[in-house]
Amino acid sequence: MMMKKIALAVMLAATGVSANAAEEFQVEDIQVKGLQRVALGAALTHIPFNVGDTLNEFRVSQSIKALYKSGHFNDISVSRDGNRVIFRVKERETISEIEFDGNKDLKEEQLVESLEGQDIRVGETLDRTVISNLEMGLEDFYHSIGKYNADVKAEITHLPRNRVNIKFVFSEGEAAAIQRINIVGNEVFSDQELLERAELTFDSPWWDFMAQDRYQKQKLEGDMETIKSHYLDRGYLQYKVDSTQVSMTPDKKAVYITLNITEGEKYTVSEVDFIGDMAGFEKAIRAINPMAANELYNGTLVTYTEESISRFLGRFGYAYPKVNTIPEINEEDKTVKLTISVDPGKRIYVNRINFTGNHVTSDEVLRRELRQMEGAWLSNSLVENSKAWLQRLPYLENIEFDTKQLPGEEDLVDIDFSVKEQPSGSFTAGIGYGSATKMSLNAGIQQNNFLGTGNLLAFNINTVSYSRSVSVSYTDPYFTTDAISLGGTLFYNEFDAGSANLVEFNQKSYGLGVNFGFAIDEYIRLNFGIGYKHNGITRLQTYEQIQRFYELYSDPNSPDAGLEFENFDITAAISRSTLNRGRFPTAGSQQTLSYKMTTPNSDNNYFKVNLDTVWYFPIARGWSFKTSLQLGYGNGYGDYNGNDQMLPFWENFRAGGGSDTLRGFETNIVGPRAIYRTPQRIPGTPDPVGGGGCCLGPDHDVIGVSRRSVGGNAIALAGIELIVPTPFLDESFSNSVRTSFFVDAGNVWDTEFSTSDYKDLAPREFVKLDDYSDVGRFRASAGLSIQWISPMGPMIFSFAKPLKEEEGDDTKFFNFNIGKTF
Repeated sequence: MMMKKIALAVMLAATGVSANAAEEFQVEDIQVKGLQRVALGAALTHIPFNVGDTLNEFRVSQSIKALYKSGHFNDISVSRDGNRVIFRVKERETISEIEFDGNKDLKEEQLVESLEGQDIRVGETLDRTVISNLEMGLEDFYHSIGKYNADVKAEITHLPRNRVNIKFVFSEGEAAAIQRINIVGNEVFSDQELLERAELTFDSPWWDFMAQDRYQKQKLEGDMETIKSHYLDRGYLQYKVDSTQVSMTPDKKAVYITLNITEGEKYTVSEVDFIGDMAGFEKAIRAINPMAANELYNGTLVTYTEESISRFLGRFGYAYPKVNTIPEINEEDKTVKLTISVDPGKRIYVNRINFTGNHVTSDEVLRRELRQMEGAWLSNSLVENSKAWLQRLPYLENIEFDTKQLPGEEDLVDIDFSVKEQPSGSFTAGIGYGSATKMSLNAGIQQNNFLGTGNLLAFNINTVSYSRSVSVSYTDPYFTTDAISLGGTLFYNEFDAGSANLVEFNQKSYGLGVNFGFAIDEYIRLNFGIGYKHNGITRLQTYEQIQRFYELYSDPNSPDAGLEFENFDITAAISRSTLNRGRFPTAGSQQTLSYKMTTPNSDNNYFKVNLDTVWYFPIARGWSFKTSLQLGYGNGYGDYNGNDQMLPFWENFRAGGGSDTLRGFETNIVGPRAIYRTPQRIPGTPDPVGGGGCCLGPDHDVIGVSRRSVGGNAIALAGIELIVPTPFLDESFSNSVRTSFFVDAGNVWDTEFSTSDYKDLAPREFVKLDDYSDVGRFRASAGLSIQWISPMGPMIFSFAKPLKEEEGDDTKFFNFNIGKTF
C-alpha cells in the first residue's frame, strides 16, 4: 500500500490545514530493499529514526536526505505499509578499474594522485558529479598550458554485480603558439630588454629547439614576476601591471599577449629603521641588514633581508617569526623610508623526534646523526644539518622531515623524519673484456648496515685472472658515544702481476690492521691506523726499473731466491665532506688527504701521500656538474746497507680501467713501461760457460721496452662529468640510477727515471724509449657512464673512447662492474 497518509498530508497542506498531527504514527518496523554491497546495519545508521519513534512527513524527508548524503545511493524512494516504513534504494556503482588513454602532458601517477584526492579509486563508489567536475578541471589545466582544443571525457562501462570501469580519454591537441608579446607603457626599458628576461618567446628561429614559444599560463605569471623584479631592483617601487590580455585566434592555434604596465618613478632609500621585539638580538639583526640610506630601492635586497632575519631567529628557537618591511613613500623628493617590523613569535621547543620508514636501521643509529635534540629549542639550521648527516649515510636513499605543532600547545612541536632505505649490502662483482686481459671476473660481499646497527662488515673472496684474495673487515663508526670509530682488517692476497698488465712477479701477502677516527667538527674528520704486512715476492723478472731494488735486497749467495719483507706501517688521514648525501650526491664537496709510512724497524722504509677531491655543482633539477682530482706521490726514506731506500715496486701507483680511473684504457696500462737490457754477443767467439759467442760489455747492451707497465711513484688524475636525467626513467629513480657524460685525463710517471741512463745504448728495432719521468705524457678519454644501485650493489656501465693515447696502449671501449671497485 503506497503512502496514503503522506498523500493525504499533501492535500491537507494545500487546503491550509496542518497535517503534522494527523499524519504522525509510531514506527513498528524499518526495511531497506535493494541493498547489494552496503550492509543493512550501515544503511540504518544513516536513517535518523528508530523503531518506536513517532514519524511525520518532515522526518521522512530528513531520512531521504541523510541516505543521499551517505554517498552510497543513486536513487531512494520511501513507502509505508501500515506502521512499517520501507526504503527502496539503488546503490551507486563500485569502481572496478580506472584507465587512461591519450594523456602525454599529464603522467599517470599525477592523475591517480588527483583521483585519490577526490576519493575516486578502485573499490570506491562512483560519484558522477565528481567525475564531471574532474573532467572540467582537467580541461582547465590544458587551457592553462595553451591547449585550448583539449578535450577530456570519462567513458563509463557498466559491468555485472553493479560495477563499472572508468576510462578517461584525452584529446590533448597542440599548444597554441605565441604569435606576439606586446608590452604597453614601458619607457625606461625597451620591449627587447624586458623580454630577454622572460621564458616565453615568440618568432623563434626553427633551429632553437629550447625556445618556449608555446603559451603556458604559469610561465606567463612567472615572466610577469621576473619583469616586476627587474623594475623593483632598480628603484621603481611603484611599478605595477595594470592589465593582462591573452587573445586567441579563431582556430585556437595562436595567442597574442599584451601587458599594460605603469613604470612609475625611481625611489631612493632615505632611512632604514626597525620596530618590534627583536628577542634580545637587536645588535645582530641590525648588522644583518645590508640596506643603507641614499641607495636605490632594491626589492630583491628587501626580500633577502627579511629572509636572513627569519633564518637568524630560527636558529634560536623562533621558528615562525614575522618579518615585514613597511615602505613610507615621500612623493616630493622620491624617497622611501623602510621600516622593518620584527615579531619573533614564541620560542618553540622540540617535544619528540620520530622516524618512519626505517625497517632495517634501528632508531638509535639514526638518532646519533641528529644535531637537533629533543627538549631543546627548535633550530632550523640544526634540523637541516640533521637531515644532511642522515643523507650522507650510504644505506639511506632519501630523507624528508615535517614539523608538526602539538594540539593545544603553542610552543611545542614534533619533528617527523621520513626515511627511505636502500640496499645496504652489496655483492661486489665485475665483468670486463679487454684486448689484453680478455674476460675478468671478481666477487665479494659487503654490508654497510650490519643488522641495522650502522656498522660495516665486509667479507671478500675475490678471484680474477691476476689476483686471489680473502679479507674480513669490521668498522663501528660510533665505538664511543663521542663518535670515535674503531675498525680492523684481516687479509690474505696472491697477486700475479704479469696477468694484470704489469711486470712479471708473483706476490703473496697477509696482514692485519687497526684504525680509529674522530670528528673535529661537523665536516672534518681525522683517522689513524697501524698495521702489519708480510710480503713474499717470487718469479721476479729483473726489469731495469726494479733491478736496483732487487739488487739492494737480494741474497748474493742465492740470486734467484725470492724476497720476503716484514713491514709495519702507520697511517693518518684528514677528510672534509659537505656532500648533500652519501650516494649519488648532487651538491657539496669531499676532500681526503692521507699519509702512509712504514716504521723505521720495517724491512722497507718508504712513504706515500695521496690527495683525493671531488666537487659537485648543481645546475638545474636533475642536472649537476662534477669535477674530481687525485694526486699522489711516494718514495723511500733512509738507507739500507749504505744505499738509498726506494718505494717498493708493488706500491707503485697504477691507472687505467675500472669505473672511475681513466675509463677507456685497459686495466693498469697507463704509466711507465718495463725496460729490459739484452747483452750483445760476438758470433764465433768461444764462451767459457755455454759457448756460442762471447758477450760484449754492458755499454753495448740492446734496450727493449715491454708492453707491460711497472707503475710509477707519482700520479695525477682529473675528471669532469655532466650528470643528466636518465632518459626514459621517472624522476623518482634519480636516487638509484645516474647517467653522466665524462672526460677523464691523467698520467702515472716515475720521478726517479732518467733517459740519460740509456742514452748510449741502442734500442731494438721498432722500439721507442720514452721519458717516463715526463708529466706531459698524459692520456685522456671521454664517454658515457650509467650507474644503478641494484639489490646486488652498485652496477656501473661505462662506454669510453680514448681522446689521447700513447703508442702501445691497450684500450677498452666497454666496461661493466658490479660494486664500487674492479
